[in-house]
Amino acid sequence: MFGYDSVQELVEAAEKQQKRISDLVIEDQMIELGMTRDELTGKMIDNLQVMKEAVNEGLVSGRKSFSGLSGGDAFRLNEALKGDRMLGGTLFGKALVKAIAIAEVNATMGRICASPTAGSCGILPAVVLAAAEELGLSDEEAAAGLFTAGGIGMIIAAKASISGAEGGCQAECGSASAMAAAALVELAGGTPRMAANACAIALKGVLGLVCDPVAGLVEVPCVKRNAMGAANALAAADMALAGIESKIPVDEVISAMKAIGDAMSPKFKETAEGGLADTPTGRRLAEKIFGNENKKNKQQN
Repeated sequence: MFGYDSVQELVEAAEKQQKRISDLVIEDQMIELGMTRDELTGKMIDNLQVMKEAVNEGLVSGRKSFSGLSGGDAFRLNEALKGDRMLGGTLFGKALVKAIAIAEVNATMGRICASPTAGSCGILPAVVLAAAEELGLSDEEAAAGLFTAGGIGMIIAAKASISGAEGGCQAECGSASAMAAAALVELAGGTPRMAANACAIALKGVLGLVCDPVAGLVEVPCVKRNAMGAANALAAADMALAGIESKIPVDEVISAMKAIGDAMSPKFKETAEGGLADTPTGRRLAEKIFGNENKKNKQQN
């Protein structure tokens, strides 16, 4: 359980107590889990370490998933970054590289930190780790950003969903992007209200995004959507830090996401029956991977 029912409530409490969102999340979890601040921070730093290891694993050349649908793109992108061939700058480039690296590790059954889900595992770590490198932050400071993201994630999960099967990819990669945007604002010294605006802006940008994994595997388009989610978070954070506010309050955006997810056809909720999964190429790839078994399942359904 989390002691805050809305992002607005969390922001108002932070402003009243003149604290960061991460401070309130840690204090709440100290009570909920019966742990000290140092113990909680230590556990979050352990998660951060898993995220770092996943990035390193994902950058190994030649790593491929069992299906052959993904692998090697993080290495290629990192080579472009090292060769100064990326147009978006260092922070942007690092975030994209890390997002794809971690998502590819997930696709190859490697060890990742679901944040908030396995399918969206690259977004939050990529943004936090890239920002920590660029801003010269310690592991403790980076971990604080993860607590901020965690607080936002718990509210989204309670008010709507973080599951692609329940709400489409908007609920999975969208939630991760919103969490990452809020974390990034705090890491950059922004206010709790700016973090909430970044969360709203990021989530608005992906409303209606369907979950349509080709062959039912968390690879196409999921891996590249992790990179797009990281980019979306960076854009939202920059806007919020510049003083831009979301015209629609963040809690209303979350409620809108739930309403959209509830109205969404089951074809677009992780069933691999719609969207990109149902394109000629998507169907052909599924048949290549699973052969006649995939055809049989389609006919039975």
